[in-house]
Formats: sequence, C-alpha cells, structure tokens
Amino acid sequence: MNTHTEPALEPIRFDTKIAVLLRADLETWQRLNVTSFLVSGLGTQLPEVIGEPYEDADGVPYLPMFRQPVMVFEATKETLTTAHARVLSRSLPRAIFTSDLFATGNDRDNRAAVRSVPTADLDLVGLAVHGPKNAVDKVVKGARMHP
Repeated sequence: MNTHTEPALEPIRFDTKIAVLLRADLETWQRLNVTSFLVSGLGTQLPEVIGEPYEDADGVPYLPMFRQPVMVFEATKETLTTAHARVLSRSLPRAIFTSDLFATGNDRDNRAAVRSVPTADLDLVGLAVHGPKNAVDKVVKGARMHP
C-alpha cells in the first residue's frame, strides 16, 4: 500500500488581468464575434498570457490557451468610450473592435476601416485590455460583469 501523498498545490494567483468590455446593445452573435476577435489580438502580442499546450490521456495534442481567466464586462457606449480613453492614458496593451468591422469580411478591410477614423470618433463596440489588476479595474470602472 502506498501511503505517500502529494503535497497540496497552492492556488495559482495572477497579478495581471485580461478583460473584455462589450457594448451592451450588441446582439448575441456580435458579442461572441467581437470577443473572439479581441482576445486573439492579446494572444498574438503578449506571449506571457499564453499557457502550455494541452494533451489528452491518449496523447492527442491541442493548442495552448490563455493561462488565466478572461473577465467579460458590458457597458454603455459612453462607458466604453471612457474606458478607451483610460486604456490609452495608461498605455496598456489593448485591442479594439468598431461597429464598422461588422461590414467588412477580412483583416485588410478591418484595418482600413479603423485607420480611416480618428481616435475620438471611433464607434467602439468592444475593447480588450491586459495589465496589472488595479490598472485594468480602473479601465473597466463603471461596467458590469457580462450576464
């Protein structure tokens, strides 16, 4: 009989946060689409947010994913605009999605649509941000957890 027990693992805590802020008036399909696009931007530029690859019991490999939870919030258009100003003033890594992108069908046209609008006039429907917990909390202040 084996009486050896493994030591209890300490819970994993993160000093950073990943947050997605969605405009509250989006349709369900739009919320899912915007969230998917936004978080893909963070994963490509911030390798530290990506964990190790997965593998099932049969040895079949799977792609790595974020190493920490993604908090999803919703807010009014005004709160989203304020959050955008906050994320810019704090120089945090961010991704945006504007309403114009619902009418495009590829990355080239997406970038052109964003490039054609001054920062203050962007019609934001989504924002993703990564950074220290307290800084991200200040960016999303006024938003509520997505239901």
